[in-house]
Amino acid sequence: MAWTHRFDPTVLREYDIRGIVGMTLHPADAEAIGRCFGTIIARQGGSRAVVGRDGRHSSVAMEDALVKGLAACGLSVARIGCGPTPMLYYAAHALKADGAIQVTGSHNPPDYNGFKMVLGNKPFFGAQIKEIGRMAAAGDVVERAGGADAAHDIAAEYVARILRDYDGGARALTVVWDPGNGSGADVLKHIVAGLPGRHVLLNDTIDGSFPAHHPDPTVAKNLEQLIAAVAANKADLGIAFDGDADRIGVVDGTGAILWGDQLMVVLARDVLRARPGATIIADVKASQVLFDEIAKAGGKPLMWRTGHSLIKAKMAETKCPLAGEMSGHIFFADKWYGFDDALYSAVRLLGIVARAQESLAAMRAALPAVVNTPELRFDCAEDRKFAVIEEVKARLKAAGAAMSDIDGVRVNSADGWWLLRASNTQAVLVARCEANSAAGLERLKAALVAQLAQSGLAAPDFSGENAGH
Repeated sequence: MAWTHRFDPTVLREYDIRGIVGMTLHPADAEAIGRCFGTIIARQGGSRAVVGRDGRHSSVAMEDALVKGLAACGLSVARIGCGPTPMLYYAAHALKADGAIQVTGSHNPPDYNGFKMVLGNKPFFGAQIKEIGRMAAAGDVVERAGGADAAHDIAAEYVARILRDYDGGARALTVVWDPGNGSGADVLKHIVAGLPGRHVLLNDTIDGSFPAHHPDPTVAKNLEQLIAAVAANKADLGIAFDGDADRIGVVDGTGAILWGDQLMVVLARDVLRARPGATIIADVKASQVLFDEIAKAGGKPLMWRTGHSLIKAKMAETKCPLAGEMSGHIFFADKWYGFDDALYSAVRLLGIVARAQESLAAMRAALPAVVNTPELRFDCAEDRKFAVIEEVKARLKAAGAAMSDIDGVRVNSADGWWLLRASNTQAVLVARCEANSAAGLERLKAALVAQLAQSGLAAPDFSGENAGH
């Protein structure tokens, strides 16, 4: 009987393939991904793939099965071993691979795992991931002899390439790092060994059970240990990564968190000094302060849809040298390759801080003050979430509201703005409000709640707000 495979319907997602190991995701799924993705490469005339993995306990078995599937298509597979997802992207460029897959559960809990893919150095997502499901169910794969795999250690080359772009001179900073026991930890040790200054590393052993804290640097609770260590070491700044080091979190010397849009202001100003007039992209969740500061620095701000694959595609289209998301994905195409790499972004940030006359804390404190909610995520049925957005959009249009609808609705008023969008990956709606004053924020929240009520939804929980960002 011909080979076929069916995936659990929850694992084929917008930007990656992801599930709970032993429940919705199994090594057989990894092999099927290899066979289908390998077939796509082979049918395009390709012959070479690169595979890497994170430090999760399930990743070794998943990688073995994935490689088996790729080799069944006759491909030559370079295995770069355990390391950060950006090193996989770098290897795809350096080895001129036709495609590449990282086995990683990213910032999810230890019992999750998944796969991030690139095809011809372009993100592989959306309809392409759905096509993997169709091919597997239909058994629409090639089977060719000659497939093989071999280890390829690219870590030293990757580290050297990152360090080549450090431009802070010999000024010695004190930096605390927290890779969160994630797969960037070993590479990070080699990077800091090549930088001037004093470097303190926390949680720098790769451990797929993440014993110190959850590996998501966009959640303030996960930065508490880093903030304490910055204070104890009188450090200039602290830097954290997620589980596969493609997202960054930053705290300044006072222990204050620089959120993704605030970090982007610092990075964008530096890029625009060298590339005046360049387009800088940020997602719809970013503060208006970021878009205003990009324009002030002589750049062209472009608001785009949330999602690292969507941002990467738009960067390539617009020849944009820098883009970023509130989630901590930072994409440099200035001197770098256009993919999200938290290790590289950290080294670029250190160069800026080392060259600056003022501290990172002073840069943050000088940003225009706004008050806002954090990102609010609340349940909404999968078959209802996009319909709610369409209902809200129609009512706002009828009312003549000033809004952008590139990704949900972002509504501007004299008070500031509010956003409502549907998550591409979960059965939730996402909202955010930002105002010039506390009273203005209350009015924006009321406007959001009123729209939700008209679509039969309760108000989100506004508690735990970060009023200073």
